[in-house]
Amino acid sequence: MKYFMDQDFLLENDTAVTLYHEYAAKMPIVDYHCHIDPAEIAEDRRFDNIAQVWLEGDHYKWRLMRACGVDECYITGEAADKEKFMEFARILPRAIGNPVYHWAHLELQRYFNCRIPICESTAGEIWSLCNAKLHAQEMSVRGIIRQSGVTTIVTTDDPACDLSHHRKIANDPAFDVVVYPGWRPDKILNIERGEFVSYLSQLAIAVGETMLNNLDALRNALITRLDFFHKMGCRASDHGIDDIIYAPASESEVDNILKKRLSGACLTKEEANAFRWAMLLFLGNEYHKRGWVMEIHFGAARNINTSAFKVLGPDTGFDAINNGNCMPGLSMLLDSLNSGGCLPKTMVFSLNPNDNAAIVTTLGCFHEKGIPGKMQHGTAWWFNDNISGMAAQITNLANMSVLGNFTGMLTDSRSFLSYTRHEYFRRILCNLLGRWVENGEYPSDINALGSLVQDISYNNAMDYFGFSDR
Repeated sequence: MKYFMDQDFLLENDTAVTLYHEYAAKMPIVDYHCHIDPAEIAEDRRFDNIAQVWLEGDHYKWRLMRACGVDECYITGEAADKEKFMEFARILPRAIGNPVYHWAHLELQRYFNCRIPICESTAGEIWSLCNAKLHAQEMSVRGIIRQSGVTTIVTTDDPACDLSHHRKIANDPAFDVVVYPGWRPDKILNIERGEFVSYLSQLAIAVGETMLNNLDALRNALITRLDFFHKMGCRASDHGIDDIIYAPASESEVDNILKKRLSGACLTKEEANAFRWAMLLFLGNEYHKRGWVMEIHFGAARNINTSAFKVLGPDTGFDAINNGNCMPGLSMLLDSLNSGGCLPKTMVFSLNPNDNAAIVTTLGCFHEKGIPGKMQHGTAWWFNDNISGMAAQITNLANMSVLGNFTGMLTDSRSFLSYTRHEYFRRILCNLLGRWVENGEYPSDINALGSLVQDISYNNAMDYFGFSDR
């Protein structure tokens, strides 16, 4: 029997052990998609206690607590930080097999040098030990990032954002980690939602206009903001899309749809889809001009508990996997952009693991000479970034495409301790490769395998996005 989460955790054979410790573990981290707040990096936030750094904004942990019947006051409510921590520690032993159980212990090990299994009886000791380290050591936001070996971070930012925090970070010579903005235009795409009209006013202010009352004005405003983001180092766009519907319309029709919405009228589903399709084509073209990566996330059913949404808002742990079929629309989007000679590098993620084979085979139809891995099947995402989900995505990619081109892991997180998810991914990757070698499916060439691991862990993503270490 192995020791609990020891140095060879998840590594089942000698090849895997060598690949992880000699190659993967030594690589830095590029976190090319996350939801951490750049203001907290700019201000170098310090945390008062382990609950703040561990539980704030982490809906993975919140979902486990709710599943165990914990009162919301101990999750997102007014309970004291220590009480929230104690409740989480009390229920965690029940979450055997859940990645949060492993992540929580990796976070304790890597950031607090604490190897005590988390449970109700040990919670007090862990609380005191971690808080002492938080106060005594360099455990600020920037300290955590440095300790994690991170060189590059891409945040998620609205097109109307002034990026002042990114500017402050970039102009601080004391911090050598590069923090790039990431373009997230969901509020533009979701024309049917209630906040669309007021959001266009915000976008108009950002470009020095009084209003954006037609399609040309909107596109010009977006071009202005795209140029600004590009100047600030942005090379990645991200889209959280409920569905991709092929809905071509003429310029005048799309313009009329926009004017109808600005008048306060409700749109039909067909009109909303036509506007969204036109904007996706427009944005894809603009990304291609600038050499950006177009990331697309779909397959999520968001905020399905309306009572909770009304009280707590979005991104609080009430989303699920959607069984809708986005693949026909994705195929048409890629083909339309490609036919126009303006298909950007594209990375596709689905929350539904049943889409894995369809995604990788669809993307395999649109590669380009001179750009290895131009079309990327994004890493196992959200509900899938567990042992079986990651192994399935990696295996599917290896079976149907070229694993050596893979850009690897990202955190997609709001927590500064979640960089251990890169370690989790690397251990799973090395174990899979080691298993294939031990089974005689690949030569036992450690140098070649080690180079492959290092590329997937770090190098491929840096090259793919065109990043460079400062």
